[in-house]
Amino acid sequence: MDNTAFGARPAARLWRSPGLKRAADILASAVALAALSAPIALLALVVRVRLGSPVLFRQQRPGLDGKPFGMVKFRTMTDARGPDGALLPDDQRLTAFGRRLRALSLDELPELWNVLRGDMSLVGPRPLLMKYLPLYSPEQARRHEVRPGITGWAQVHGRNGVDWPQRLALDTWYVDHWTHGLDALILLRTLATVVRREGISAVGVETMTEFTGQGADAHGC
Repeated sequence: MDNTAFGARPAARLWRSPGLKRAADILASAVALAALSAPIALLALVVRVRLGSPVLFRQQRPGLDGKPFGMVKFRTMTDARGPDGALLPDDQRLTAFGRRLRALSLDELPELWNVLRGDMSLVGPRPLLMKYLPLYSPEQARRHEVRPGITGWAQVHGRNGVDWPQRLALDTWYVDHWTHGLDALILLRTLATVVRREGISAVGVETMTEFTGQGADAHGC
């Protein structure tokens, strides 16, 4: 009997099994949190001394199917405000210590808790801002068909140094092509990217330029 009449072959389904991916996320995040508990606690103490309270940065981000969840990271910026009470630009609030945390991706460690909870995956499109949701083209919005990740296909192709059309195109490419083997490759390449400290920020800014939705159709995203 031809198994393709009922969908993908069993081997192909296993190679792209969301259940297996989730199981791997649970196991890996639980082991990592246990193994890194002491370093994470020490880093939290250092963040508290260097940047003050709160130690964690919490923000609503879109997850699977665009549903919001509370993402947690170590804070890397101060809460400095201007005379009008508004927060100062990122480049004025990001400290040298915060830059080092970002360069080594240490600020992302608390997201292992999001992975364990099921909000995120180890690998997937990075969770961006809620305000971007209405700005995506239908194709770009497909990035939410999978759980967002701590690292992803776009992150190993330039991180924040990649422009928005290319970055979102890489995200949707991942949605269509992910396998467990590709996830393993991304994790290995992420380690190399962090070691080389590539793509930490976009040209001329401290992090990433704001997404406006402009030019998406022109770039075929």
